[in-house]
Amino acid sequence: MEKTEMIFGTRAVMEAIKAGREIEKIFVQAGLNNDLIKELIQTAKSNGVPFTFVPQAKLNRLSTKNHQGVICQLATVSYANLEGIIDKAFQEGRAPFLLIVDRVTDVRNFGALARTAECAGLDAIILGDSGNAPITGDAMKTSAGALSHLPVCRVKDMRKTLHYLRESGIQIIACTEKASDLLYDIDLNTPLALIMGSEEDGISPQLLKDADRLAKIPMRGKISSLNVSVAAGISIYEALRQRGYK
Repeated sequence: MEKTEMIFGTRAVMEAIKAGREIEKIFVQAGLNNDLIKELIQTAKSNGVPFTFVPQAKLNRLSTKNHQGVICQLATVSYANLEGIIDKAFQEGRAPFLLIVDRVTDVRNFGALARTAECAGLDAIILGDSGNAPITGDAMKTSAGALSHLPVCRVKDMRKTLHYLRESGIQIIACTEKASDLLYDIDLNTPLALIMGSEEDGISPQLLKDADRLAKIPMRGKISSLNVSVAAGISIYEALRQRGYK
């Protein structure tokens, strides 16, 4: 991490939350349970700021400074409001096109996803508030600056978000090798949200269950899966092809 991306110490982090700073995540040393730590956790919960308990060794790897058991990683981007983005697309007479990223942990993969999404003119990327790669300066660099232009929405409950998207008339397609239908046989010329999953185990089972359709990219080689950023590129541009590149 870069120094400018972090704040150290319990009180300093609480003040950052209260001041409305954009925060990626707070790391708290496991086992700490004093009144100040309890207040910090409550403040984070009340403001919807993600936090996690980690071993002291991880905090020491993140920084050699006197962190007092608490390190706050500031967000490199300002998170956008999903409802506003969807409303704007419909008001402009466009079908919203969104990318949902489920637990992609490699910063380079996430940056590549963002770069493709921005080049293709997507409305936003949607992330859960935990389990994904942090949006750091490295992610910004890998995206070739795309994250400066492409809105990113961070949501607390992905299942509720999928329900909201469906209620808004948006078709949810999970891109997975577990599908029986080919991507090319599905109508993508609709208000659309594509789900791309983890490098390790793909899309989480619950999101697969909640999706409207499952779609796979045909494979002819001996390796059964593509890199997530490559799969996203194929899927996004197939949707653009069906839309006539509108």
